[in-house]
Amino acid sequence: MATTLPTVKHLIDGQQVAGGTRSQDVFNPATGQAEKRLLLADKATVELAIASAQAAFPAWRNTPPLKRARVMGNLKVLLEQHADELCAMITAEHGKVLSDSLGELQRGIENVEYASYAPELLKGEHSKNVGPAIDSWSEFQALGVTAGITPFNFPAMVPLWMWPMAVACGNTFVLKPSERDPTSTLRIAELALEAGLPPGVLNVVNGDKEAVDTLLCDPRVKAVSFVGSTPIAEYIYSEGCKHGKRVQALGGAKNHAVVMPDADIGNAVSALMGAAYGSCGERCMAIPLVVAVGDAAADAVIAGLKTEIAKMKVGPGTAHGMDMGPLVTKPHLEKVRGYVDQGVKEGATLVVDGRGLTVAGHADGYFLGPCLFDNVKPGMVIYQEEIFGPVLGVVRVKTLQEAMDLIDAHEYGNGTCIFTRDGEAARYFTDNILVGMVGVNVPLPVPVAYHSFGG
Repeated sequence: MATTLPTVKHLIDGQQVAGGTRSQDVFNPATGQAEKRLLLADKATVELAIASAQAAFPAWRNTPPLKRARVMGNLKVLLEQHADELCAMITAEHGKVLSDSLGELQRGIENVEYASYAPELLKGEHSKNVGPAIDSWSEFQALGVTAGITPFNFPAMVPLWMWPMAVACGNTFVLKPSERDPTSTLRIAELALEAGLPPGVLNVVNGDKEAVDTLLCDPRVKAVSFVGSTPIAEYIYSEGCKHGKRVQALGGAKNHAVVMPDADIGNAVSALMGAAYGSCGERCMAIPLVVAVGDAAADAVIAGLKTEIAKMKVGPGTAHGMDMGPLVTKPHLEKVRGYVDQGVKEGATLVVDGRGLTVAGHADGYFLGPCLFDNVKPGMVIYQEEIFGPVLGVVRVKTLQEAMDLIDAHEYGNGTCIFTRDGEAARYFTDNILVGMVGVNVPLPVPVAYHSFGG
């Protein structure tokens, strides 16, 4: 007899709502088994959420900032009290180990705490006698209905970047989380209601492109924030701006770590292990590239990484002592494996091959062991493109200048760390490279803000 999966609905006007005729499964990546059935919102369902937010806006906008801030303070306490529950939800749907889930949630809680300071942040300015008998004053005005479209890799943290500050400032919000791991996002929204957020101020709709396009086109939505891949960021930005919205579109990255000859290799290797393989590499600010200045530095880093990788425990995120869990979906697993195959084909040296990893009792899980490449060259696909998996590549260069030139030339080279005992290298980067990266450092069909913060 077939088992009926629990249904994940939408949260509109403070109530669970079943909207849309289409649905899809939500999988546990550690087992490869479907555990929930997610309803995908159609245009009418999203419009219902927008209407709820629009109706709630006048009263919420006129609610004193102190009272709005108290809701954020209450929510912070509830998030801390329900941390174990929320982390279990994140791990069950994303796959990351519980310690990574807790770290994500903690970052989100910090954003909620920051939003609780809104009364101080919302103070305007007054200038007397700016002209003859003329005073000047300014104030912050809420926009109205705002929206967020968030990615799978941080289902708690990234939404908490967006909506707490938006609603603390008097806006109302429609959130569309990733359809791959929506449950923790919905649960946090329920806790917000428990914290005192009025119905309609925050609405959550699950969906795909139909839901996204409705948010982008509806004139009642005044601003949209997005985090995800670069092609979708470009689409969100162009479509949102075309419909007169304020848009924040955060796209992809390909971050570099420069290891200088005088670096503390042990410290560098320790940092790289977390930066490359933490959360299975599914982080926008992961470090997928090491630029080693000199063969001695490269050899030492690779030797250290091989030793540490051999100690890693890979398995279900709920198991004790695991360092890395599975990738989020089977298609994403196949995509990342394809990048490893491509790297070998293009001539990079695969020092550690995680493709043959098996996890006892989890044959259908989406597991890939940590992979390490040496002799990665600019122009290779694994150098140019964002892999979003546990794949680290080492590029060998002879000088710091060569390393800096590589980073400056890379389409997505927006995040960099430098391991050295000499602070001059970091100063050079700050003065000569980072300054040139302010704003957009790559040619694109539309302007897209590439972020260098967050996960």
